[in-house]
Amino acid sequence: MTHLLLTLPGALLLAATLPLVLELALVTLANLLLPSGRSVSKEPGSALTPDSKLAIIVPAHNEDLLVGRSVTSLRASGGPMQRIFVVAHNCIDATADRAAAAGAEVLVYNDSAAVGKGFALRHGFQHALSEGCTAVMVVDADSIVSANTVAAVQRALVSGARVLQCRYEMESTTERSSTRLAALAFRGFNVVRPRGRERLGLSAGILGNGFAIVREVLEAIPYDAFSVVEDLEYHLHLVMAGERVRYIDEAVISADFPESRAGEAVQRSRWEGGRLLTARTWALPLMGQVLRGRLRLIEPLCDLTGLPLAFGVFALVVAACIPLHWLRLYAGVSLGIVFVHVLTAAWAGPDFLKTLQLLALAPLYVLRKLWMIPGVLRGSSAKAAWVRTERNNTL
Repeated sequence: MTHLLLTLPGALLLAATLPLVLELALVTLANLLLPSGRSVSKEPGSALTPDSKLAIIVPAHNEDLLVGRSVTSLRASGGPMQRIFVVAHNCIDATADRAAAAGAEVLVYNDSAAVGKGFALRHGFQHALSEGCTAVMVVDADSIVSANTVAAVQRALVSGARVLQCRYEMESTTERSSTRLAALAFRGFNVVRPRGRERLGLSAGILGNGFAIVREVLEAIPYDAFSVVEDLEYHLHLVMAGERVRYIDEAVISADFPESRAGEAVQRSRWEGGRLLTARTWALPLMGQVLRGRLRLIEPLCDLTGLPLAFGVFALVVAACIPLHWLRLYAGVSLGIVFVHVLTAAWAGPDFLKTLQLLALAPLYVLRKLWMIPGVLRGSSAKAAWVRTERNNTL
């Protein structure tokens, strides 16, 4: 009788964690076992030529502290002729002036009914296309790019990529262990996962920062994505339409984590809540397509329905404590997969050995993420208001 009473919660834990475990196993093994390509291979029917016009769109909402640094970085990467459009969206600070001073073309876009990053992106895309640009790239106003970024993106687009994602890193500017652990988890999500998908021939995903799209795709699939996680939403539109996002590891976009715990918690709660809301909307349509034979959508479905890593680890630890042999075996193997994934993410970043020392604090990080569950649930029902992340007031 006791065995039967434990089987139901055991089965629920397995069902809840299996999408995450399958996703991590797939992309981590691809990172470890499959060879990497140095660049996007030449494909027939390339949409661009070396003379094509790439515009860079910088969506900005009250980012006067950092937008100048971002534009300067882009100008250094793309050269003096590179067109950079900063969309100063519903700003009440000096974002427009700072962007113009750094050399950007500023699009002031004020609309109280348009309260999300997706609206700013659509406005910028429409303007760039009206100016005759044949591709657009998105870089956030709080980010900088590596010197080779613009050239690498142009090469990939000329080689046939229709949509691509650059390597997107979040850096920790403090020695706070929780932030450094968050940076490690972020690297797993933003580097290990898309790199693994690229090696498997799957769509790498869009991460909201450092992605590029050719005109032909934007005209066929307009950027009508306005949720808190508009990047995830638009990627689902792309994969449903049969498009594949390519990944280029050599072009790096970098941003800093919020320096305060409160700012970091708000940012993560809104993002994970937005993913939960998107999962509720898209999971059944994706599953329906899989059942119709579109098996390449299995991975996006696992990614969408998988628990956040910290929540998944907690659920697997709970599963390991239930006295069912099959469940403990599953939990043990799954936790091993998670551990290898974390090691792979650590190896992908700087100072591997120092990063490993952080893992002793991982239980505290998981507990802290559990404390954020109410915020995540609030975020899953929130509208897509663009909330600027709090930062220190330094230029």
